[in-house]
Amino acid sequence: MSKYDYLIVGSGLFGSLFAYKAKLAGKRCLVIEKRDHKGGNIYCEEIDGINVHKYGAHIFHTDNKEVWDFANSLVEFNRFTNAPIANYKGELYNLPFNMNTFYKLWGVKTPAEAKAKIEEQRGRYAHISEPANLEEQALKLCGEDIYRTLIKGYTEKQWGRSAQELPAFIIKRIPFRFTFDNNYFNDKYQGIPIGGYNSLINKLLDGTEVLLNTDFFDNREKWEEIADKTLFTGCIDQYFNYQCGELEYRSLRFEHTKLECSDFQGNAVINYTEGEIPYTRVIEHKHFEFGQQPTTVITHEYPDTFIKGKEPYYPINDERNTKIMEKYRELAEEHGNVIFGGRLGNYTYADMDDTIAAALELCKSEFGE
Repeated sequence: MSKYDYLIVGSGLFGSLFAYKAKLAGKRCLVIEKRDHKGGNIYCEEIDGINVHKYGAHIFHTDNKEVWDFANSLVEFNRFTNAPIANYKGELYNLPFNMNTFYKLWGVKTPAEAKAKIEEQRGRYAHISEPANLEEQALKLCGEDIYRTLIKGYTEKQWGRSAQELPAFIIKRIPFRFTFDNNYFNDKYQGIPIGGYNSLINKLLDGTEVLLNTDFFDNREKWEEIADKTLFTGCIDQYFNYQCGELEYRSLRFEHTKLECSDFQGNAVINYTEGEIPYTRVIEHKHFEFGQQPTTVITHEYPDTFIKGKEPYYPINDERNTKIMEKYRELAEEHGNVIFGGRLGNYTYADMDDTIAAALELCKSEFGE
């Protein structure tokens, strides 16, 4: 008889939620985590009372009431509203694209004036019937000024390629808001767990055995025999020894700096949209929780090429990788005692609410809830 009902590989949000529901269902679980901390990419490191989002800004937002109610049954959320700013050559612009943005760009003061200006800019590219790349797609959708100022440099840094080499489908649409509203998300519910995301992860994993600094692949035979079923939240191609090919990602690099001042930039997130600046954004973590500490911590976020050993962040969902992932899905279906979950297990980019919703759905099928 196996010692555990479930081995859970990875202590990120998906795996931790599954462990929580499994424990409620009376299942015996073991969570193994290769890092030296729980929580995956939503882990926060406390510095001078500031909860530093170690792996980039994580802002919880959702329209799904079931997901919001579940999260709030575990921890209390604050009222943080994401209102990022873009810095282009020293000029500041509000995001998302709204009346504040249009006023700064063109001096327009009414929605009618803004719409007319956008149509004028788009009209110069009406001759593009089928955009051949991201640049043509963006110009057709928004025109020159918004594209050159707020999209081109940021996007090229993010993907490490010229916008003329990127597929058009990356930008399916560009949302415009003709109100003076800087709330980035349209979702009804939004906030940050009071005390940071560690409080959420600790609540989910309370009472479950967790082994840190433990890599599944260092002793694979042992871990495959220790439980009746495995929930694997790592890279699916690595699980199958890359037999169908390696899936491609973009990675990120973070530089965290503590500063002896109470406020560095006055906002949680400022994007740097010009191509000449190597980082894409600067995060000031205390603003996520309205901190009043005498010091502050900022993070410069740099897009990075992914190679083995680095953290995979963004899947590259082009035709090649999509075909490879289809083959891995077929292999996964043949492994009835292994469940692949989370962003790496499914080779997908997922917001936190989508991750919770997917995990809750899996738990319903596994535990009959």
